Amino acid sequence: MITKQEFGVLETTGQRIDNYTLKNRNGMTVTISEFGGAVVSIRVPDKFGRFSDVAAGYDSLRDYVLADGYLGALVGRTANRIANGKFTLDGKEYSLYCNNGKNSLHGGKVGYSYRVWNVRPVDGDEPKLILTLHSPDGEEGYPGNLDVTVTYTLLSNNALSIHYEAVTDKRTPVGLTNHTYFNLGGYASGLIHDHVLQINADTYLPTDETQIPTGEFRPVDGTVFDFREPKRIGQDIDADDPDLKLAGGYDHCFCFAGGATKAPERRIMVYEPNTGRAMTVYTDQPAVQFYSGNYMDCPEFPQKGGFPRAKQTAFCLETQSLPDSVNHPEFGNVILNPGETYTHTVIYQFSVMQ
Repeated sequence: MITKQEFGVLETTGQRIDNYTLKNRNGMTVTISEFGGAVVSIRVPDKFGRFSDVAAGYDSLRDYVLADGYLGALVGRTANRIANGKFTLDGKEYSLYCNNGKNSLHGGKVGYSYRVWNVRPVDGDEPKLILTLHSPDGEEGYPGNLDVTVTYTLLSNNALSIHYEAVTDKRTPVGLTNHTYFNLGGYASGLIHDHVLQINADTYLPTDETQIPTGEFRPVDGTVFDFREPKRIGQDIDADDPDLKLAGGYDHCFCFAGGATKAPERRIMVYEPNTGRAMTVYTDQPAVQFYSGNYMDCPEFPQKGGFPRAKQTAFCLETQSLPDSVNHPEFGNVILNPGETYTHTVIYQFSVMQ
């Protein structure tokens, strides 16, 4: 089932923005906005059958327009950071808007997270929303017209599938992701430190002081970045580790064992012991940016119901290509050619453990 509700009106253009709520036969709901393609809410049951919203977000459209943090949003044309806001492609240097110190982050000044997406609902037992966006040649400094399609599907097994496709008329870097902040205890339940996390990653990417990867693939073995066996997020989050200190916690790219796959594979599991909620993440991407919400403090933009945005009260698991790949050939190719189709699938499946 799909229902549509008016979310607000953009002050700059007067355009009405709607939210769409998808509901499956188990009662799970996901609410997605036309603005930024943002996941506004995910309501799933706990071990007692009680439903709570496990996605951080805002009550008002105005907050999504003005606040930072990319809560729930689709980000692109390239997710994560690009060093110095520059890259060279086919002998030409391109300059991007630097919105993260001297680097470009999540698409620049007005990335896809601040665009209004076209939405086509498709109702049924597994309801879906098909979102489309045209990104013109030169937008935010990127070459080529890019046409993007993102399909959100609420599956009958309490999973949210996100499938991305993009085509271009000129060679251009592409790397899309979703920036939902999760707290399986409920978005207003406090710190995420007791969540138990497992990531099937044998290396991670150390960064410089601006959080740009150095180019090293560092083994997680023997480090605070080893989540190959389940452990509490808070177990090592305050450890005396230079990479952790640079980011104020976890904000690092974890590289999956075996790299990218043809079809989504199980790569991540998170468990919250008080509610019994668990989330398993399947993807075909080579990596995930695990962000522990180190800079969520933002008192002027409280979350839904007035709950304050506070440090490490939610986390992100952004499946993606490796950050700054356009400047690191050793990270793999992220250039999309005319005639090709960029694809990326991630599935967040929710369950309960007694």
